[in-house]
Amino acid sequence: MSGDRPSPLVIERILRDREGIWQQIVAEGDLNKLTGRMLASSAIALACYGAVLGAFHSPLMALTSALKLPLLFLVTLAICLPTLYLFNLVFGARLSVRQSLALVMVAITVTSMLAVAFAPISLFFLITAPDYGFFKLLNVAILALSALVGLRFLTGGMQVLNDHGLLAPPVAAAQANAASPAVPAAAPAVPVAVPAGSAPAAVPAAGTSAEPVAVPAGSAPNGAVSVAPAHVPAQWSGQPAGAPPVGAVPGYPRSWNERPVRPGEPTQRPASMTLLYIWILLFGFVGTQLAWTLRPFFGDPGQDFAFFRSIDGNFYAEILRTIGNL
Repeated sequence: MSGDRPSPLVIERILRDREGIWQQIVAEGDLNKLTGRMLASSAIALACYGAVLGAFHSPLMALTSALKLPLLFLVTLAICLPTLYLFNLVFGARLSVRQSLALVMVAITVTSMLAVAFAPISLFFLITAPDYGFFKLLNVAILALSALVGLRFLTGGMQVLNDHGLLAPPVAAAQANAASPAVPAAAPAVPVAVPAGSAPAAVPAAGTSAEPVAVPAGSAPNGAVSVAPAHVPAQWSGQPAGAPPVGAVPGYPRSWNERPVRPGEPTQRPASMTLLYIWILLFGFVGTQLAWTLRPFFGDPGQDFAFFRSIDGNFYAEILRTIGNL
């Protein structure tokens, strides 16, 4: 992070120094403090945005929505976090509970801060176009967009942990390395003395069945010629001009049409990354159903104030009905 003094706002550090955040989670350095700051920032931001949602109905609804919106995110996290942690354990990941919680809290913090950044826009439409259906759809879209951005941070953080080997089990990684063919290091060239003025001789490489190489007299200084080691094959088709022979350099492909494997690059995506996307869908379904259970957040102006409504229908049917009524 640029500058000598760290920012007092945790969201600013997440946005400016996300690599530092990921490295702190990987090293598990002072995660309790970081998670506590993210939790406090998220609760305050969600409370402010909840007050904007409930302001459409009455000040009392604004107060209750300011309490229920942070509760919605935190209860959803409490319900879904054990599933994410146990999924990772089953498939060999080495994430701790604190690392899993910190990763998800990064996503929630980004979501809540982005949502509260949209609060002035929501207030503007509340004042200038006080239509209940439009206001409800507008804020659902704001929350959905904010959640998508937050989830991108979650997947990015999991990818960093994958690059550090925390998602792939060590046994599987060792087996993958053992399955890949090892390329021995290039041996130094062996000088072979050829008497000056002698006839062309066949100088085969030691220990190889390759065809003999004709060495004309006087072709090398002092009558010596360098013969390539036995494990280095001849030039293959498709090899770039001036490039070393395939197999001569460790880490290069066996064919010049293949892409070289970079050090530290994962060979395949672990099962934990696939399960992360499944968990994200689960988190979304649990969150929307819990939001429907904790409603109202906006408050229908045609109805009296109520802390909770009766549980009937579902969130998605209500969204479709609202779109149809516009």
